[in-house]
Amino acid sequence: MTFKKPFRAVPIKEGKVYRRKRRYARAKRIGVPVVVLAAAAAIGTCIGLTPSLGFPSLRPGHRDTVSGCTVTDGDTIRCNGERIRLLGIDAPELPGHCRTGRNCAPGDGYASKRSLADALVGTIRISRVGEDHYGRTLAILSSDRGDLSCWQLEHGQAIYKPQSDDGRRVARICPKAVLLSN
Repeated sequence: MTFKKPFRAVPIKEGKVYRRKRRYARAKRIGVPVVVLAAAAAIGTCIGLTPSLGFPSLRPGHRDTVSGCTVTDGDTIRCNGERIRLLGIDAPELPGHCRTGRNCAPGDGYASKRSLADALVGTIRISRVGEDHYGRTLAILSSDRGDLSCWQLEHGQAIYKPQSDDGRRVARICPKAVLLSN
């Protein structure tokens, strides 16, 4: 008689309970490193660290440059068809754009739009963060004049919105402007 597998003595404990314990022990050995790695990745993400993948274009938040930008309003621009919303700020709406029941930022929408247009000078760098519920890219943008969210806050053309500042990034970049806007 031939066996496909070599014969192995079966312990007396071989049964459902014994197999379950062995499976649990194996899962425990494999599961602990996975949980530790997942926790480390979550903590790193919370404090703003991103894993180095060796492919800089695939890293989340990779700083890139954009061109062909036009200003839509005080906190939104369009670059080559991509709608981009500045992170952490809310600018006054243009007349007729503030829906009933919405708490819009106070101020002159046209002045805010002009201010952002004045800041779009030279190379525009972008650090993408995510997407909002309108499908716009949420990002930190900077030009030769500095960070655009900070520019708008410093010139009184927007207010700081902590609930839309992912990871308090704008607050870390320009803390004085954030304090002045409130």
